[in-house]
Amino acid sequence: MAALQHGGGMKRIDREPARDGAAQSRRDAADLRYTVAGQTVHAPPLPPGLYIVATPIGNLGDITLRALEVLAAADLVACEDTRVTRKLLDRYGIAVPLSPYHDHNAAIARPKLLARLDAGQAVALVSDAGTPLVSDPGYKLVRAARQAGHTVSPIPGSSAVLAALAVAGIATDRFFFEGFLPAKQQARRARIAELARIPATLVVFETGPRIAATLADLAEELGDRDAALCRELTKLHEEVRRDGLTTLARDYASAPPPRGEIVMVIAPPPPQAQPQQGDIDALLRAALGNASLKDAVAEVATVTGHSRRDVYRRALALTKGPNDDTPD
Repeated sequence: MAALQHGGGMKRIDREPARDGAAQSRRDAADLRYTVAGQTVHAPPLPPGLYIVATPIGNLGDITLRALEVLAAADLVACEDTRVTRKLLDRYGIAVPLSPYHDHNAAIARPKLLARLDAGQAVALVSDAGTPLVSDPGYKLVRAARQAGHTVSPIPGSSAVLAALAVAGIATDRFFFEGFLPAKQQARRARIAELARIPATLVVFETGPRIAATLADLAEELGDRDAALCRELTKLHEEVRRDGLTTLARDYASAPPPRGEIVMVIAPPPPQAQPQQGDIDALLRAALGNASLKDAVAEVATVTGHSRRDVYRRALALTKGPNDDTPD
């Protein structure tokens, strides 16, 4: 049996018996422990549910104490690569079962994880590095868990996106996360052309072997915008290079492909000068010659960036008759 919140009360629903080992008892409280600075800490038992746990993006010392508690007390940790996650858990003396969950096995693994949740277990979801669901699989599991009435809890921590924004020295008040661009040049350039119209800082992931080609396409489509190339953040060979896209493209074209994970932060497009009233009037007169008042206002508002209300008022002023003294 499980309970769902429904209409201000609790509705009991029947579930099928758990399979694939999901019905096994929860871990013994004595095993819920981790080690920090040589000291063993006992983690409190976890309520049942799905826990989305952020892990370090490089430096294993960036794990949070709450993340250690959750990982140590979970009945199971679902991860992209068990070898990567095992290194983190071994560092902190955590012994917990691991189960792979990634793009290639998600359709098979997801029902098994949901069965464990149905059985009243606590399942932690991690990615290889950083915050799960950011360019990593997982949102379908979160959606399915919520639809089944299970609690889903975020355990925040490291994020390569936010780490790169913090050190780039580029405007952060508004940014657009693109993730990885297409691998093939034609598709990549088409996507960059779409991104060029976004009035915000861009954040892009890339690999070492593709970085030179991607920088060349970015410089071609976006012009010489300021950019920061952040490589191996929090690791021993951390590097942040800040320059124009043209210079970065030239430098990386003539150098061996860099190693490690790369996050690029690219400045937004320069602000366009606001059209003067005379320009707006000219645009309105041209539009009104071929479209209705409503359509002409919508067209000019889109082109100029002015509000529809302001453009509409100006259109009314232009279309009033010589003897019409109706106020604007």
